[in-house]
Amino acid sequence: MAAVAQCVRGALRPRFPLLSVALRTSPRLLCAATQQKNTGQNLEEDQSQSQNEQKVEPSSAEKLLAEEKVKLEEQLKDVTEKYKRALADAENVRQRSQKLVEEAKLYGIQSFCKDLLEVADILEKATESVPKEEIKDENPHLKSLYEGLVMTEMQIQKVFKKHGLLRLNPVGAKFDPYEHEALFHTPVEGQEPGTIALVSKIGYKLHGRTLRPALVGVVKDA
Repeated sequence: MAAVAQCVRGALRPRFPLLSVALRTSPRLLCAATQQKNTGQNLEEDQSQSQNEQKVEPSSAEKLLAEEKVKLEEQLKDVTEKYKRALADAENVRQRSQKLVEEAKLYGIQSFCKDLLEVADILEKATESVPKEEIKDENPHLKSLYEGLVMTEMQIQKVFKKHGLLRLNPVGAKFDPYEHEALFHTPVEGQEPGTIALVSKIGYKLHGRTLRPALVGVVKDA
């Protein structure tokens, strides 16, 4: 160490005579400076190594975070798809339920209507059975009875129409198996085959749905 101090004093004497004198009088200063320099270098090396370790560690953590992000995104996508399917199923159930409720409102009275149709048929037969030539002022009782039957029949048809129940009297129309029931087929001169020549019993539709098909006779080829 003394040799090192002597060399340093020799190098500094020509340029810095005062510093060389100080070093000669205090050789411990040089040793302290050397130790501080070595200590500083060691600190820099430690800091550099620590920074390198920090650079490696975040890289590993970022990789784990990226993998976790991918897993979470896949889970989110799966949950979102299930949620959308559940919403679609719920909407389908709601629409079906609403349709059933509406149909129940419209067609819930069809059994009652069928029973009333028998009453309408009896009124129609009663009015048809009265001889028209007997309806005169000379027969006031028969005339009043006939007029009462006609008025009753008209009123019941108004009630039917109010609730969506309409008559089917398809004379001359094309035969439709959804609205008509063929009782017989017969050739009729001057009428096209497949048309209805005779209606034996009036049919009815409830809100567009056939409640009772009309009983008809259909024209066939001669």
